[in-house]
Amino acid sequence: MAKEKPETIENRVYLFESLASSFVTAAANKLASGSDAERARVLQGLADLAWVSCVVADSAGQTPDEVRKTILGTSRRTR
Repeated sequence: MAKEKPETIENRVYLFESLASSFVTAAANKLASGSDAERARVLQGLADLAWVSCVVADSAGQTPDEVRKTILGTSRRTR
């Protein structure tokens, strides 16, 4: 695997931090719930946000439509 450029990694972190902050605020009760299933769904959501952040940060040369197709065209099983 190729080594990522520092600015790409910083972009990934920034995007994830921005997206996850709102998500965690909205899902705080579910994270603190006694239900393992609810917590698992929230954690899967965070994992999906991390994946999307990486895709977006790594697609600087693509059009918005191409990024959208990449995100929507990838199976959940491959993430």
